[in-house]
Amino acid sequence: MYYFDSDYMVGAHPEVMEKLIETNLLHTVGYQRDQFCDEARKIILEACGLNDGKVLFFVGGTQTNATVIDGLLHRHEGVLAADSAHINVHEAGAIEASGHKVLTLPAVNGKIDAKQIEDYVETFYRDDSYSHMVAPGMVYISFPTELGTLYSRDELTAIADACHQHNIPLYVDGARLAYGLQAPGNDISLKDLAAIADYFYIGGTKCGALMGEALVSRHADAVPYLYTLIKQHGSMLAKGRLLGVQFIALFSNDLYNRIGRHAIEMAMRLKEGMKAKNVELMIDLPTNQQFFVLPNETIARLRKIASFEYWGAPGPDKSAVRFVTDFSTTPEAIDAVVDAV
Repeated sequence: MYYFDSDYMVGAHPEVMEKLIETNLLHTVGYQRDQFCDEARKIILEACGLNDGKVLFFVGGTQTNATVIDGLLHRHEGVLAADSAHINVHEAGAIEASGHKVLTLPAVNGKIDAKQIEDYVETFYRDDSYSHMVAPGMVYISFPTELGTLYSRDELTAIADACHQHNIPLYVDGARLAYGLQAPGNDISLKDLAAIADYFYIGGTKCGALMGEALVSRHADAVPYLYTLIKQHGSMLAKGRLLGVQFIALFSNDLYNRIGRHAIEMAMRLKEGMKAKNVELMIDLPTNQQFFVLPNETIARLRKIASFEYWGAPGPDKSAVRFVTDFSTTPEAIDAVVDAV
């Protein structure tokens, strides 16, 4: 079987695993207070072009989102996000469970824009009864989006400007950041992202790590109690050095970028192969998620050799499906799927 369900179907990239094995028997203090986490923070801040700033580690994406959003919002505030956003659809109500509402905006191909944010906030405060309502306290977007689309630098800058005009922070979910950075047509660098977003995280779990995400803030003194909230939200790993070690590996020898490039190359090979077979694209994407609309009989045949996800409920005759590539995807796997079509 070939596996395309998501980008965390295997363990860690061999270079990450090698670093974990190399440091396995060393004794360190816990809870991210060790020398490996300190080194990883310095490497990440340098890669982001930040002389000052803060880096904190989390065990997974949902925990990162839930902790950061809870930490940034007051009790009466909610988070603005696309209706297709991960926090709204695929996190089992984790944000609401922390006492905050996801305030949804209609997305176009997974994206929202600055005007929607401006209109929402301005309309909210024009309502005489706004003190009885959940206030928009921050904006959440993903890069890439849940649908695998990308924001341009101009779009992201406009969103940040809209946020700052209304004194609310912009938070970017980077679960698949490696693939967005390496996608054809992308014009945002890691340093750009660090300069534009107030907070963002560098995805590890879906980008070659065994587990772990690295939250980056331009503000070293931002949310001073966030470290405590990490534990409160169940995202504080006692053996925190395991997260630091992995990010040292990911940011050594250009590994993070190499992981992204390989996955994108495989995704483009899959897309072009499917197009050559006249397969309908649900949306034309530059990232490691590829969505196709296939006859149900073709899907049944493909499922004999490959594992992948339906995107939404299956249709009566044809259905949308998602294939996801990662560092372990091989050309042979791609060609086998295309040949089976």
